Amino acid sequence: MSDQIEVFGSSVIQHGKSNDRAYVMKICPQDCPTVVDDAVNLAVDNRYSKIFAKAPAFSRQAFLQERFVEEAKVPNLFNGAEDGYFLSKFMFPERRQEGAPEIVKKVIAAANSKFTEVGLVPELDADFTWRIMQKHDAQVMARLYKLVFKSYPFPIDDPDYLERTMDEDVIYHGIFREGELIALSSAEIDFSSKNVEMTDFATRPDCRGQGFATYLLEKMETDVRNKGICTAYTIARAYSYGMNITFAKHGYRFAGTLTNNTQISGQLESMNVWYKTL
Repeated sequence: MSDQIEVFGSSVIQHGKSNDRAYVMKICPQDCPTVVDDAVNLAVDNRYSKIFAKAPAFSRQAFLQERFVEEAKVPNLFNGAEDGYFLSKFMFPERRQEGAPEIVKKVIAAANSKFTEVGLVPELDADFTWRIMQKHDAQVMARLYKLVFKSYPFPIDDPDYLERTMDEDVIYHGIFREGELIALSSAEIDFSSKNVEMTDFATRPDCRGQGFATYLLEKMETDVRNKGICTAYTIARAYSYGMNITFAKHGYRFAGTLTNNTQISGQLESMNVWYKTL
């Protein structure tokens, strides 16, 4: 079962056993600092092992006072002016322990060595086409996500969920070969904060290694930049050389690592945060 999303005042918390955490996704000024208590109470009542918050600078101190630690920082994440902090509280010591620290270090080093301000974007061969996805695509989108991911933090293998997110400022981009969907990604736009999360990248296993993620990333950036978005970020699997390098080669800077943060394909994984000023 996927984690659920609840509204506390005007703030939003995702929580559940799937990720074994409470995730404070959106914080409104009038809810601070009570939203911190709401997240802690959720974690205590449900015995979640981690609380994770994406916090504007105005709320940072309230979390630190409750013994949260800063795992990542994105300059100007909110409205191109206010820094954003990824803050965590580990409720059990084993959740804090990184299982493969050397791999995380090697992936970050490899990605940083490939950093370029303006990356080269591959052209699509004549057999491939790109377009923005629509609600009538939800069934084929869900099938591709189900093929690529055994499990995921959000129910992206559910067509109804995909359709709902399209009404909530999530824009999906797809690449097709002869009419068949082979690669997907999404731009989760927060217009109120003028930022976007670049996420949900999936390429059919037999079509990988052709630069589709880079192509999709460029298309998403162009689209959201035209919509007035100031800052893009991603939360990438910390053990994945490919995705971390993809973002670094496209001008994204490393912001920090979220330890044992997200359940993907049946296990908790650490995640790296990357960001770019658009």
